[in-house]
Amino acid sequence: MSGAAVSRVLNTLQEEGGLLGADIAALTDVSKATVHRWINGKAAPQPKNELMIADLNYVVQKLRDYYKPENIRVWLHSRHPQLGGERAIDLIHQNRTDEVLTIIARLDADAFI
Repeated sequence: MSGAAVSRVLNTLQEEGGLLGADIAALTDVSKATVHRWINGKAAPQPKNELMIADLNYVVQKLRDYYKPENIRVWLHSRHPQLGGERAIDLIHQNRTDEVLTIIARLDADAFI
């Protein structure tokens, strides 16, 4: 991803996912100042962090069909019985996004999460 693309994705995560710079910083194990530099195009994330950001963006785009931005943030940070009591944001950090996407797919099947 180019610096401009990263900046657009991060802005989208904030606007459509209700996420804060602190959320992105915690996900990627960097400081809030580093995230701010990514948003402003003054720095670019390492490839592994780009992948986490891309996965998070994909999850947020799926969730916005069902939830408002402020609810998406809560959903990502809440413990879910369908995830064995784990939080979706933690699973994305652990490169286990497929598990999160599996329970989101249940929303498409009209199952309640």
